[in-house]
Amino acid sequence: MDYLSVEPDNRDTRNILVITDHFTKFAVAVPTKDQKSRTIAKALWENFIVHYGFPSRLLSDQGRDFESHTIKELCALIGADKIRTTPYHPRGNPVERFNRTLLDMLGTLEEEDKSHWRDFVKPLVHAYNCTRNDTTGFSPYELMFGRQPRLPIDLVLGIQPENANHKSHSEYVNNLRQRLEESYTLAAKNSQKIGERNKVRFDKRIRVAELCAGDRVLVRNMSIRGKHKISDRWEQKVHVVVKRINDGPVYVVEPELGDGPKRTLHRDLLLPCGFLPVEEMAGSRSHGPSKGKKPRNKAEREVQSSDNPDGQEDEVYSDED
Repeated sequence: MDYLSVEPDNRDTRNILVITDHFTKFAVAVPTKDQKSRTIAKALWENFIVHYGFPSRLLSDQGRDFESHTIKELCALIGADKIRTTPYHPRGNPVERFNRTLLDMLGTLEEEDKSHWRDFVKPLVHAYNCTRNDTTGFSPYELMFGRQPRLPIDLVLGIQPENANHKSHSEYVNNLRQRLEESYTLAAKNSQKIGERNKVRFDKRIRVAELCAGDRVLVRNMSIRGKHKISDRWEQKVHVVVKRINDGPVYVVEPELGDGPKRTLHRDLLLPCGFLPVEEMAGSRSHGPSKGKKPRNKAEREVQSSDNPDGQEDEVYSDED
C-alpha cells in the first residue's frame, strides 16, 4: 500500500490510499482526508480486509504513519508480517506503477469534473481491474473472482455470462476452483516470462558495481525537490560503507569523519568516491575553505557536476525496467 497525493478537490480531499494485491494486481483506492495512522488502519480494514480477507504480508514504504504503532498493532491482530521498502527507493513498491496509471486516468477527466475527482476514483479503478494486465495476461478482476466481470457493454449487446446456471453449489465451487487454478498457473508463467525478459533487457545496459565495507561513497542529495536542475546531486559529506545487508543491493553507511547517524540506503543512492583526498575533505568540513582558496578540487567539481561520472553507475540494482 502507498499514499498518492493529488491537488485538493472541492471538499479539500487530497489523499488516496492505494492498496494492490501483488499476484493478481487487483487494486483498491480510497480517498482519505489525511494520512494519519488511524485513517490508514480504518480504510485498510473497511475497504480491503473485510472484503478480501487477511493478507499474509503487508508492504509499504517507511513513512511515519505506515510504521506507526497503530499499524503494527493491526498487523499483529490479523497475523500479517509488516515489511517495508528501502528508504528513497520507490521502485521497490509495486503500488508506484499503479499510482502513475491512476494519475493518468484522473488526468483524462473533463476540467469541470476534476474539481470533484474523488467521485471518479472507484469507477476508474474498477475499469483498471477489468482490463487485461500485460504481466499476468489476465484482468485483475478475473484472477480475483474467477470470472469475467459483467460490464455495461454486455447489457447493451445482450451478452449473458458464461455458466450462469449451475446444478448445485458444489458444482459451482468445483468449476470455480478449476478455473482459478488454471488461471493462476498461466498468470505465474506469464509473470515469470515477463520478468526474465525485462531482466535481460535491463542487464544489457548496466554493469555490476558492488561495494565493500570501508569503501568511501557520496550519498545522493535527496533534499532536492522541484526545479533544482543545477543543484549538487550528491551531498558533500563523504560516507564509508559499514556493511552490506544479506548480499543484496542495500548498504549501511556512516560519515567518514565527525559524528553522524548510520544510514541504510539502496545502491542507487551511493556513488564511489575513493579518488577524493581524505585530508582536504576533512579540512574543508572542519574549518571551511581558506580565503582565496577554491572550496573544491577538480575531482570534487567533477563529481558534483554530474550524478553519474562513469555513465552507468547510477542505474545499478533497479527493481524494474
